[in-house]
Amino acid sequence: MRRYIEVPLQLLDIEGEGFHIMVKGMIHGKEANFLIDTGASRSVFDPKTISNFIDDIQFEKKEGLTAGVGSSDLESSTFKIENFSIGDLEIANYEAVALDLENIHEMYGKLGLPCIDGIIGGDLLKRHKAVINYRNKKLRLTP
Repeated sequence: MRRYIEVPLQLLDIEGEGFHIMVKGMIHGKEANFLIDTGASRSVFDPKTISNFIDDIQFEKKEGLTAGVGSSDLESSTFKIENFSIGDLEIANYEAVALDLENIHEMYGKLGLPCIDGIIGGDLLKRHKAVINYRNKKLRLTP
């Protein structure tokens, strides 16, 4: 087993005000775009767009409210992703959080940026000992 995996990252210019980090991956064998968000505690997926990847999703309403993604007091659900990957890093049977990402989709559309299929947050970044290398535009992950 390799000690780590390097995934190319793309820096998305947000109107000269800063950057978002995007990496490519797969969800159930279909190409996907993921934002890397070091400030997000969990990885999240939009319940509407995830249906492009998974048939017959079973969402379970999560108790309580979730804060973040430009708003607070958002309702969320959980669901299972049997397999997805970030570059060559395979992740199986992941219990994902579904959260409405419409505000991100809308902003990205206005800016002419690619559609985002999920946000990779601190749970997976910590578990896989993520290192972001801005100079080489690489995300390093440990399997």
